[in-house]
Amino acid sequence: MRRGAASLGARGEGMPGPSPSAVGARLSAENLSFSYGNRAVLSETSLDLDPGEWLALLGPNGVGKSTLLRLMAGLLKPSTGQVRLGEERLERLSSWTRGQKIAFLPQNGGYPEDLTVEEVVGLGRTPHLGLLGRAGRADQEAVEWAMQQTQVTEFRHRLLPTLSGGERQRVMLARALAARPRFLLLDEPTNHLDLHHQAELISLLAGLRGQSIGILTVLHDPNLARSADRVAFLSAGKRVALGTPREVLNQSLLQAVYGGWVRVHEVEGEPVVLLGG
Repeated sequence: MRRGAASLGARGEGMPGPSPSAVGARLSAENLSFSYGNRAVLSETSLDLDPGEWLALLGPNGVGKSTLLRLMAGLLKPSTGQVRLGEERLERLSSWTRGQKIAFLPQNGGYPEDLTVEEVVGLGRTPHLGLLGRAGRADQEAVEWAMQQTQVTEFRHRLLPTLSGGERQRVMLARALAARPRFLLLDEPTNHLDLHHQAELISLLAGLRGQSIGILTVLHDPNLARSADRVAFLSAGKRVALGTPREVLNQSLLQAVYGGWVRVHEVEGEPVVLLGG
């Protein structure tokens, strides 16, 4: 069992697990290139994400991490290359179908201030409601499950502006989970969180792997990637490394990507990235 996979799994009891075909489907980015106007951002970059896997995406600012995430969510169309969900090309799926299978949480997403936590989480069921928009029992069960997973059930009747930053981030995560997606793509989910709430969110993501959800997170701090199953590095629009945290979080690679001021030490057998020293 992967590290942390059992910590939150019990909260999912009562919800049906994914079908065998859902478990086997892989989200694959194949030789993606993308440009904003004349500015090339990604060049022939490939990345695979399996259900039940947590993959952390690292790299300096401006190297295309958020763009790659949006391409894999189907929010952008690559200049060349393709994204596949199992055997299906993502661009051939409807937005409703993509929303059911892939949940995307942006770095600085806004939130409706006049809705309760339960209403906000319920928005995550939108791809499943169809044209009539009527929620049924399965939708409410999914909302309850998502709130339990993220430990926001006790806030269900509160408005979002009354919550702390860490609590709001958990609510946004619950909204994404309410879709019961196969894959969860998160753009710097620890952004603007203090150390306590960062650790809390990382522990929560580690536990979600037990639900057979594939998780791809863009992270700013390499130390937060130590709990992931694999780590990928982007530099200058290309993938330059991919492996386990112990394989990838080494001093030579980090210095090549970030600069010579990075140092890596081992603490209790785990790599710890330091600034200088």
